[in-house]
Amino acid sequence: MNLEALQTALRDANLDGWLFYDHHHRDPIAYRVLGLDENSFVSRRWFYFVPLTGEPKKLVHRIESSKLDTLPGSKDAYSSWQELESKLEAMLGGSTTIAMQYSPRNAIMYVAMVDAGTVELVRGFGKTVVSSADLVSLFEAVLTEEQIDSHYAAQQKVDAILAAGWRRIGDSVRAGTAIGEIDVVNFFLDSFQREGLFTDHGPNCSVGNNSADSHYEPTKETSRLIKAGDFVLIDIWAKISSPEAIWYDITWTGVVGREPSEREHLIFNTVRDARDAAITTVQEAYAAGKAIAGWQADDAARNVIRNAGFADAFTHRTGHNIEVSLHGNGAHLDNLETHDERLLLPNTCFSVEPGLYFPGAAGDPNAFGVRSEVDMITRPGKAVVTGPAQSALLRI
Repeated sequence: MNLEALQTALRDANLDGWLFYDHHHRDPIAYRVLGLDENSFVSRRWFYFVPLTGEPKKLVHRIESSKLDTLPGSKDAYSSWQELESKLEAMLGGSTTIAMQYSPRNAIMYVAMVDAGTVELVRGFGKTVVSSADLVSLFEAVLTEEQIDSHYAAQQKVDAILAAGWRRIGDSVRAGTAIGEIDVVNFFLDSFQREGLFTDHGPNCSVGNNSADSHYEPTKETSRLIKAGDFVLIDIWAKISSPEAIWYDITWTGVVGREPSEREHLIFNTVRDARDAAITTVQEAYAAGKAIAGWQADDAARNVIRNAGFADAFTHRTGHNIEVSLHGNGAHLDNLETHDERLLLPNTCFSVEPGLYFPGAAGDPNAFGVRSEVDMITRPGKAVVTGPAQSALLRI
C-alpha cells in the first residue's frame, strides 16, 4: 500500500478520507488496493480508514485482531456491535466527506461492494458517503511501463496465433478435413501453452448463427463443423503468464470459401465505422488535452449504429477496461448497461468492440453476428490502438 499516493489522490479529489470495509471477502477491491492477502480467512468485520492527512486507523474484531497488521496505522478492537459502532464513529471523527466502495443507485456496480446497511451506518454518523469509483480506477487501472510492455508482448503472440488459426481453418476446409469450433479453440489453447500465454477461459470460435450469440462458447458436445460458405467469428484473449501482466483481447470475423453477401458487407462496415468513431473520439480528446468519460466513447460508436438503423441489435457496451483482470475496474466504454462517468485515465487500457447480432435458425444466411474488437492504451497527449484493426471481412 502506498499511503502517500492514497492521500495525494484524496487531496486531488477534495475528500476527507477513504474508508475500506470488508466481511467474508465481500470487497476484493480493498484487498488489491491495500495489498492484503486475498486468500486470508476473514469471518469478522474490519474497517481501515485512510484520512486526508495523518495516520490511518484500523478497527478489527478481537478474535481476528491481526487481520490488518501488515498495514500502517493505529489499531483499535471491538467485540460487541455497540462497541463497533461507537469506535467506528470515533475513528471517523473530524472527517465529513468519505469515499467508500459505493455507487449511487448502483450505477457503477463494479465498485458497489459495500452493503446498504453499512453505508446507512456511516451516514448516521453525519458523514457524506461518496463513490470511490474514480479512486479505484486510479489505483486499479493505471498501468506501469512494465505492464504496458506486457500487453504488447501478448499482442504480438496473440495476433500471430490468430492468423495461424485462420490458416488452419482454410487448410482443413480445402483438404476436406473435418474441423469444428472446438478444434479451433483447442488449437488456440495449445498455441497459448507453447508461447507462454495464459487465459482464464475461452477463447471462442462461433460459426453461422452461433456468432449471433455474443457470449457463445463451444463445447465438445455442441461444437459445429466449419464448412465452405460459413460465416465465422473468433474472439481471442490471453496474457503473458505473469501475475501483473495485462491482457490482449480482440475479435475478428470472416467467411469461408466465398465472397461476403451484401448484408454481411453492410453489417461489418457499420460495426467497423462505429468502432472507428469511438477510437477517433478518444484520440481527439487526448490530443486536445480534454478529459473524456467512458460513456462519451460509447455514444460515439452507438450513434453510428443508431443512425444506420440497427440500434436494437447492439446489445452490449462498446468496451471494457483491461488490466490484470480481463474485465478490469477502470472506466468502461458504456452508456447502455451503465452510464459510466469514470474518466478514461492516462496509461489505461480498454477494448473497443461494438457488435451487431441477428439471431436465427442454423442455416439462415441472415442469422449471424459481427463484432470488431481492438484494444487501446491511453498515454499523456495521445491514445493508440495496440494491434491491427480489421478493415474488411476476411476471406478464408
